[in-house]
Amino acid sequence: MIKIKDNLVTLAAASVMAMIGVPAVAADFTDMATVIASTPIYERVNQPKRECWNETVTYQEQRSGGSPVGAIIGGIAGGVLGNQIGRGSGNAVATGVGAVAGAVVGDKIDPNGGVLGGNANASNPREQVVQRCRNVDNWQEVVRGYNVTYRYNNRDVTVRLPYDPGPNVRVSVSIIPEPRRPVSYNN
Repeated sequence: MIKIKDNLVTLAAASVMAMIGVPAVAADFTDMATVIASTPIYERVNQPKRECWNETVTYQEQRSGGSPVGAIIGGIAGGVLGNQIGRGSGNAVATGVGAVAGAVVGDKIDPNGGVLGGNANASNPREQVVQRCRNVDNWQEVVRGYNVTYRYNNRDVTVRLPYDPGPNVRVSVSIIPEPRRPVSYNN
């Protein structure tokens, strides 16, 4: 009897509160919904990789401290030619210019004195292992999320989630009170 009386008091209090406009307070809660479909969302991204390999290369080793033989012979030849060209007071100038030009050309032609000095094969071929590298494209399909369709309360809802939820998904349920409708007393 006391239990029935307590329920009637609670019901009466709720009815009075509803009539005077005090909104009922309900707590939000979570529930489980059945997943109908879960489709991955792919994005194609490039993550370049560095590829390296070793190669054997052959090069000519240059002798250090080159020989002046090419420059000397070139300077002598240039001086003789300059002397042949110049006349009068210009003869000394032409000889000097020819000697300098000949020395430069002779050094460029035979910087180590190889051909003119009798050392034609003075440089030795050498082999060296060198590492070569390059960046290559590396395209991959990356999952960026899932389009998930679930059924709750006989309604299908599609959302995007960052993970695959499996057969069920937890949903948040909240109460949204409707605006009060004015009461009409003219019926």
